[in-house]
Amino acid sequence: MLLHATSLRRRLLVWRGGAVAFFVLACIVATWRAGGGFVGHAPHLVHLKLEGIIPSDEHENVEALRKAADDASVRGLVLEVNSPGGAVTGGEVLHDAVAAFARRKPVVVSMGGVAASAGYMVSVPASRIFANRSTLTGSIGVILESPDVSGLLDRVGVHVDQLVSGPMKGQPSMVQPLSPEGREMLQGVITDLYGFFVNVVAQDRHMPVERVKQLADGRPYTGQQAVPLGLVDQVGSMADARKWLIDNTHLPDDVQVTDIGPTATRVNWRRWFSGVLSGVPGAEFLLKESTALDGAVAIWKL
Repeated sequence: MLLHATSLRRRLLVWRGGAVAFFVLACIVATWRAGGGFVGHAPHLVHLKLEGIIPSDEHENVEALRKAADDASVRGLVLEVNSPGGAVTGGEVLHDAVAAFARRKPVVVSMGGVAASAGYMVSVPASRIFANRSTLTGSIGVILESPDVSGLLDRVGVHVDQLVSGPMKGQPSMVQPLSPEGREMLQGVITDLYGFFVNVVAQDRHMPVERVKQLADGRPYTGQQAVPLGLVDQVGSMADARKWLIDNTHLPDDVQVTDIGPTATRVNWRRWFSGVLSGVPGAEFLLKESTALDGAVAIWKL
């Protein structure tokens, strides 16, 4: 019995050691992939997927784009966009990162179900934009919202004293109505950000600013509508976009396409942990992504 127990303990130690080694190896591989590591040095393409709300902090995607642009074996980028937009700051830094990549290597965009507002902003530096007929895109504009619960507080008899260093410091506020001066000030901010958005589209899509302003009243367009308006180049699928990039980079049809950025690694880890934590109460909260939006946003809302 003693020998049998000793044998079982040894087997348990071996299994535990193997599990730890596997976990460490998986961490190394995930870190390497998130850092932009690629398999081999043969000429290949990279694929970056932007999905969901665009947050203010996009440094992981920006770093992945920079490393891919610096890699001599990377010949082009397939940018897949399926986003209603998000933070103006996040859209701006992603736009600039895609534009920097596009100045060195070709970029093609494949739009999913929606690529609007900031999702459209990050798409415009591409050499070619493909959209499905039913894609919702455009929605060029900026919105700033702030709830005002002062009426409710008055009704329940709650008064909030707000001390500010200047008349514009407390604008907007949840506990005080927006003053006419505050409204004018905030409208000026929105107008400035809107002008930036319009100029970006006009520059990257080679359109007159006045023409972009005619289209940029905040409305979304389907992919079918966007093509004749000049907002999108062609109706087509992801396969069409990839073929266009392969043809323009003169690579073979079976060229390797490597996923980059945090989304690819995060999806793999979420699948792995979902299997490990299946059945554990509360595990879904550990696996759930949260996106914080601060300040003005460029987003399409249904």
